[in-house]
Amino acid sequence: MREEQIEKLRGVVRDCVSKHLYSSAIFFADKVAAVTADPADIYMQAQALYLGRHYRRAFHLLNASQIVLRDLRFRYLAAKCLEELKEWDQCLLMLGDGNVDEHGNIIDTKECSSMYLDKDGEDREINIISAICFLRGKAYEALENRSEARLWYKAAIKADPLCYEALECLIEGDMLSCEEETNLLATLQFSPKDGWLSSFYSCLVKKYEKENVVETKFKELEVEVANTKTPGKSLCTLKNNTDLLACKAEYYHQCGEYQKCFELTSILLEKDPFHLKCTLVHLAAAMELGHSNELYLMSCNLVKDYPQKALSWFAVGCYYYCIKKYDQSRRYFSKATSLDGTFAPAWIGYGNAYAAQEEGDQAMSAYRTAARLFPGCHLPSLYIGMEYMRTHSFKLAEQFFMQAQAICHSDPLVYNELGVVAYHMKEYKNAVWWFENTLANVPSSLSEMWEPTLVNLAHALRKLKRYIEAIAYYEKALALSTRSLSTYAGLAYTYHLQDNFTAAITHYHKALWIKSDDQFCTEMLTLALQDECQLGTNPKAGTVRSQLFT
Repeated sequence: MREEQIEKLRGVVRDCVSKHLYSSAIFFADKVAAVTADPADIYMQAQALYLGRHYRRAFHLLNASQIVLRDLRFRYLAAKCLEELKEWDQCLLMLGDGNVDEHGNIIDTKECSSMYLDKDGEDREINIISAICFLRGKAYEALENRSEARLWYKAAIKADPLCYEALECLIEGDMLSCEEETNLLATLQFSPKDGWLSSFYSCLVKKYEKENVVETKFKELEVEVANTKTPGKSLCTLKNNTDLLACKAEYYHQCGEYQKCFELTSILLEKDPFHLKCTLVHLAAAMELGHSNELYLMSCNLVKDYPQKALSWFAVGCYYYCIKKYDQSRRYFSKATSLDGTFAPAWIGYGNAYAAQEEGDQAMSAYRTAARLFPGCHLPSLYIGMEYMRTHSFKLAEQFFMQAQAICHSDPLVYNELGVVAYHMKEYKNAVWWFENTLANVPSSLSEMWEPTLVNLAHALRKLKRYIEAIAYYEKALALSTRSLSTYAGLAYTYHLQDNFTAAITHYHKALWIKSDDQFCTEMLTLALQDECQLGTNPKAGTVRSQLFT
């Protein structure tokens, strides 16, 4: 067979692969490799076998070659075959020894010296070392060694910032805390042309900064950038990119702007109904808003299209949780965790379904599993603290809230719970400090979601006899929600303690209008009326009686 014919057959193999005609590709690649015995042709044949899902045969071909341990491409493809065969220990053996430090830096100089690099080409190939590090991470994760997997994922993204899959595993698997994510992004060495990618990655990580900071990140990517390749052509922009808008929806959810989040995800899912990250955010927003019909439709479609994905059964669990059928909800959350043990939302939902029925031991078990599997997620520690607080174990609750705060320094919900614990332990100065920090860390303008925090802060200030400040926060709370019994009762009581009986009586009446049989407001209204009547004959009577209830 002449060289021209061989080159023509190589072209046929490449064309068959591009057209997904893998059997044809395998047939012709086999003939080319038989004629030439060239390592490049053997590699092409192995690739065709891999794409045709003949993993055992592809591995045998690569392993039988003399250069499998000397050429990183051969070794990597052989390991990929073992990955598909789920032979994880053999996969790690094939990849060879490797060492990384605690920051994800490769310290095996021998492996680094045998790098296979071809990044000067037009297509900018991803560093083979990065791909090998990523595969090591997947193998360790499959072997349930998530701490080692985390190091190798970090090594992969550091070796080549274009290895997005490594960053995705770190973020989606909640392997890094907020601070660790920020530090990792700061160490990545992007080329001058990849500035947009650095900005995009910063939008993917946890977003608890102030609204103006996050919005600036999004605007950097949304601005139109001139197309430098073809001058005069239209401008290119990521403004309508689904991934970017899904990140923005996730930010809205973290801010508590659930309606805004739901509206954005609804638009995105009309455009791309199978975008799974957007689907997860959409489900979370629908849960918060109580849209059970939407959850039902979404879960039906997901189970039909993706019966083997944890997300589908998680959606079913969300529907049952929303309609308060917690037994069925637990069953489907459990099924989601059995399909994918690294799907964090299912573990959290599983614990919440138990907690909703006050089955604390089972809820704690689910939260502890989540805390072990997802060291970068502060929610399991937060929920464990909430369970301890429900059983009045305030010191234990405080410990877990502090753990959550160490993982995520800027989630206002953690500060709020620390304030509640301090209040219950009668540490009112600490409570005020935590509640003020809660409001300082709210990323956007205050919404109805934060009305309880304002009320709690007012209660703590009232306990410290700082009545004027307490009244100011009660009024701020009323500006967010006018249907809160606790706010009116607290405001009325504060006025009562100031001997402002007219204002106290007015607000006790408003509280009783919301709940006419409230015992505290009924009794205090009677006392306020008596105090007001006696004020004319004995001016000190009201002051003495009010002090009894401080």
